[in-house]
Amino acid sequence: MAAISSLQGIKGVGPKRAAVLAEAGIRTLEDLYDCFPRRYLDRSGIRKIAELVDGQTVTVVGTVSETRLENGGRGRSRFRATVADGSGVLELTWFRGVHFFSRSIEAGDMVAVHGKVSFFGRRPGMQHPDYDRLGRPGDEGPGDVELFRTGAIIPIYPTSESMKQAGLNSAMLRMIVHRAFRDLPPVFEEHLDRETIEANGLMSIGEAYRQIHLPESAVALERARYRMKWSELFFYQLFFALRRAQERRGPSAVRFDHSGRTTAGLHAQLPFEMTGAQKQAVREIYRDLRSGRQMNRLLQGDVGSGKTLVAQFAMTLASDNGVQAAFMAPTEILAFQHYMGMKRSLEPLGLKICLLTGKQGKRERQALLAGIGSGEFDIVVGTHAIIEGEVRFHRLGLAIIDEQHRFGVMQRKALQDKAGNPHVLLMTATPIPRTLTMGVYGDLDVSVIFEMPAGRSPIRTRLCREEEKPKLFGLLREEIRQGRQAYIVYPLVEESEKLDLKAATESYEQLRGEVFADLRLGLIHGQLTPAEKERVMEGFRLGEIDLLVGTTVIEVGVDVPNATVMVIEHAERFGISQLHQLRGRVGRGVHSSSCFLVYSKLSGDSRERLQAVASTTDGFRLSEIDLQIRGAGNLLGREQSGAVSGLRIADLLADAGILRSARVAAFALVSRDNRLEQPAHAAIRAYYHGRFRKRVELADVG
Repeated sequence: MAAISSLQGIKGVGPKRAAVLAEAGIRTLEDLYDCFPRRYLDRSGIRKIAELVDGQTVTVVGTVSETRLENGGRGRSRFRATVADGSGVLELTWFRGVHFFSRSIEAGDMVAVHGKVSFFGRRPGMQHPDYDRLGRPGDEGPGDVELFRTGAIIPIYPTSESMKQAGLNSAMLRMIVHRAFRDLPPVFEEHLDRETIEANGLMSIGEAYRQIHLPESAVALERARYRMKWSELFFYQLFFALRRAQERRGPSAVRFDHSGRTTAGLHAQLPFEMTGAQKQAVREIYRDLRSGRQMNRLLQGDVGSGKTLVAQFAMTLASDNGVQAAFMAPTEILAFQHYMGMKRSLEPLGLKICLLTGKQGKRERQALLAGIGSGEFDIVVGTHAIIEGEVRFHRLGLAIIDEQHRFGVMQRKALQDKAGNPHVLLMTATPIPRTLTMGVYGDLDVSVIFEMPAGRSPIRTRLCREEEKPKLFGLLREEIRQGRQAYIVYPLVEESEKLDLKAATESYEQLRGEVFADLRLGLIHGQLTPAEKERVMEGFRLGEIDLLVGTTVIEVGVDVPNATVMVIEHAERFGISQLHQLRGRVGRGVHSSSCFLVYSKLSGDSRERLQAVASTTDGFRLSEIDLQIRGAGNLLGREQSGAVSGLRIADLLADAGILRSARVAAFALVSRDNRLEQPAHAAIRAYYHGRFRKRVELADVG
């Protein structure tokens, strides 16, 4: 489809509106057609207010019966609107954009609202719902009210506040799209080959665009959405398939052709039997390292499943084959924990290990850099300090990145660039649903440790109200009296880090002086020096501290089998993944363990999160729940989301079946034509390089 340089050829789009649309990324006719509706107003999918259930995300259509602007003091205000549909009344509340909504929504408006239902007493409500005005008394001509009443399917388009202020609400966007189809009939060029279209029962691209924007029926709309989702996921999987094919054509990596004394020594000193999943992960990694091709593998495992031991076997194999290994962790405390663990298990085997962080003195650092460059050190453990320009390895053959989602793409690439073509092992203790793994790490080989080591006791998780803390502290004291240890963790979030740290420190002083004056308490947080953190953690590990009070710096990497109680203060402020990671600091030994989630007030989302964590200790199940609540981009974070953040219509969780179909087709295509050189694939090649490839540039190293 040929793009036009301006949208001003469409009636209703003048210079001002064209500028606002350009700010939203809609600069050409092509961009306009690629602005897909975020949902559809179909009478068959509308819920009656009387039928609403707490926690549901639904669409309701009704008439605004009352509006009011309320002043909450301290400059805080909120806007409320009451909507009725003949079966009941729904209360809408906005705390942000109050003045905009108070000017936009009036009594008598017919509106469609979409959001999560919460009950306040007996009356259902929604906070910050999406809303679309369907009509207002006095509107000229047939509008959305008439469309809705006649049963038409109405596309609802995404709009920003600046767009709405320029008169570009969903209804106006819909009218602009309709006029574009009518007055500037588009010709959409097919970007899939005929064989792929027929084999997968896909609608043509031109018809799919038309039905997406101007749906004739629910069946036609569903087929159009399937085609768009399938195509989008196909090209992402094609990216992964082509990348893997390119790697296999590329330069070879160091071949680890034998295991020797060090690897055998590590196995011989194990005081326990490895789980079947650990053994399988080691076999998969060994197969990669011996292949002569660069390893690019993701090692997933729930909290406490034994990923670090698997990584140690990879490092001993590297040593046996004469190359160095680098192990990069996201925080100093985690790097230090890994360093201490490796010293205990690997130094007796003759390996030399060093720790490199950003806060070491100049003289110490220079000595370490010299040892790394000369090959004196077999394993270098550190933070992002490892990737600084002055760090030179003698012969780096294996790069391991722990908690890899907490590093940016370019940081991961910088470590890989420390050697020509090192083997790369990414590790994460944040379980990722299989569908999301295919969508985000589709070019990586994946090993999953799904078993827990034998002898681990299950962790009981309980919700606890703030006023129940005296009883909770009594249980904690009894556990310590029996020789166990415990944690109390306070939140530390970026937006209020200084206030949070002050609150955590003051709480520690109160606990030490008033509540647990007879116990030995320790305090740990991110502002301590590395030496101070080391002293506190070693004291806790050796049993010299009964109760460790801290912030989320203890989220990962802390392994003290004697610790059996985890108390998480203000648990409603944590995400599911953080709560699960913190809980994983206990239950690492043979003693029965407990985790208490202390909360003061629960909203809809926070109640869902806490109840989910209390209901299961299965990290993979929790990650699926988290994905449902927050969506893929939010679950992964900005650094980790990579290519997936560019999805325009597909949903990695809801569209798992479509993803699998598209992945099979993409990898099969590349197996037949690994450079897309055949004439039949010219359209796929042109679209991939012309429009798609630039959307995923940084995902190359993800």
